[in-house]
Amino acid sequence: MLGEHHYAVELEWQGDRGEGTSGYRAYGRQHVVRAAGKLHDIAGSSDRVFHGDRERWNPEELLLAALSECHMLSYLHVATRHGVIVRGYTDAATGTMIEDGRGGGAFSEATLRPRVVVADASMLAVAGEIHAEAAEKCFIAASVAFPVHQEPTAVVAG
Repeated sequence: MLGEHHYAVELEWQGDRGEGTSGYRAYGRQHVVRAAGKLHDIAGSSDRVFHGDRERWNPEELLLAALSECHMLSYLHVATRHGVIVRGYTDAATGTMIEDGRGGGAFSEATLRPRVVVADASMLAVAGEIHAEAAEKCFIAASVAFPVHQEPTAVVAG
């Protein structure tokens, strides 16, 4: 059955230093993202290069995190269907954003580097092959206008 799913978040800017947006350096980029029923808010800012707070998450990191998380969740689902028992999963994702010289820009690519730990050596080949199927099922990767590459590895537990 096909479905339509709706999502909602709330965003609150916290960067008014008393002058509002009277100048590019006059305001802070701090903000908070919230959603009903979530345990924690996300403390956000812009990237440090854009005068942001490096201790807070920036939208570029959140986009990359969403791609990584979505691939992992899709992979775990696909692994179950193919009889691959996953015992551990980590990722070291990277992405590249290119400024366009007009004050904007776009991601040009992202690379996911999932490291999957499987229960048995007999699962290694399939564990590597099913990343392609997981990529096809990832809603976030299907929604972006840049390539999302995978450089997976798989090892046996223990």
